[in-house]
Amino acid sequence: MKYDFVSIIDRRGRDALAVESIGGSKRWGTEPDAPQEGFDPIPMWVADMNFPTAPAVPAAIIERAQHPLYGYFRPTDDYYGAIIRWQETYNGVTGLEPEHIGFENGVMGGVISALSVLCSRGDKVLLHSPTYNGFTDALTNSGYQLVHSPLTLDGDGIWRMDFADMERKIVENRVHAAVFCSPHNPCGRVWERWELERFMELCKKYDVYVVSDEIWSDLTLYGHRHIPVQMVSEDARRRTVAVYAPSKTFNLAGLVGSYHVIYDRWLRERVEKESSLCHYNSMNVLSMHALIGAYSPEGREWLEELRQVLEGNVDYACDYIGRRFGGVQVSKPQGTYMLYLDCTDWCAGRGRTIDQLLKAGWDVGVAWQDGRAFNGPCHIRMNLALPLSRVQEAFRRLDQYVFNP
Repeated sequence: MKYDFVSIIDRRGRDALAVESIGGSKRWGTEPDAPQEGFDPIPMWVADMNFPTAPAVPAAIIERAQHPLYGYFRPTDDYYGAIIRWQETYNGVTGLEPEHIGFENGVMGGVISALSVLCSRGDKVLLHSPTYNGFTDALTNSGYQLVHSPLTLDGDGIWRMDFADMERKIVENRVHAAVFCSPHNPCGRVWERWELERFMELCKKYDVYVVSDEIWSDLTLYGHRHIPVQMVSEDARRRTVAVYAPSKTFNLAGLVGSYHVIYDRWLRERVEKESSLCHYNSMNVLSMHALIGAYSPEGREWLEELRQVLEGNVDYACDYIGRRFGGVQVSKPQGTYMLYLDCTDWCAGRGRTIDQLLKAGWDVGVAWQDGRAFNGPCHIRMNLALPLSRVQEAFRRLDQYVFNP
């Protein structure tokens, strides 16, 4: 491969929460404990890649940083052009114009700004379960009530929406807004067009507006293709706020730079007004140039190699689980770089609790994440965006010390 996905990079002392918070101070409450003596930590919890980003990103930042003035600025034509070309290339988007794009300090900030326009405090908002814990925290803190519609596994082990359950809960709870995750975190589903069409038809029927978190849209695997919710119908285009960022794809969360796409003028102007009220929803000049570098031809080339690496890691992990970890169920993700392990049968068969299982992994340095934060009662979320050698070492330890001691 042209790019480096094998080097093990020491992130200690480099502001990496994924590493520094293991066994340290708690920010989210789901941070793993420190490993026992003799085991180094393998960060597999927070959704943060352990690969160096595409070289075009630091190159763009360095080039801009060499100019010694960093005063007030506004987004450039290159910024909007990079987003429009990227969305067209990867998502088949047509008709996207600069006026439809707006900056957000973060995807969750964009979600809350949109809900502030669409809902009153105390309103009920529909989400799918398992649920990304960022949604849970942000919506609860902002005064909204969560209505969960569980995803279910079909006979092929693929997560599906339960449309009858969604319709019943929309009606019973007088829901007028839904937060959608596409591709889904933590399940890794890349939704098919017919599923999106049926979901949006249901939203049209009951006049439900949609806030769609599409931050994982670039990280689709095995030939699956992300379809933006806004592209499935003209009505979906009108009633959806979509939020994106290069942060998951290129590991840029620390630079803070998300954006929304809103086609409807009435909705767009109100969301932009809501986002502006705190006076802190402003782009960083270096994050703008980082996005331009990421969304470049070299960034696209790097991403194609990254996908191959992630597919190899997923194949290795799912095959290992199937062969060696009896009682652990996993649906092979179609996107993202996360696994969502159902350990119910394993715990029941051995008389262990999920807390004991989590701790056993942490003790040997496998810093995986408690799935209860995502509404999984006996589940674990596991990040596979590491060099394959580290994934292999993590599974060797889990095999020897945790699942088959």
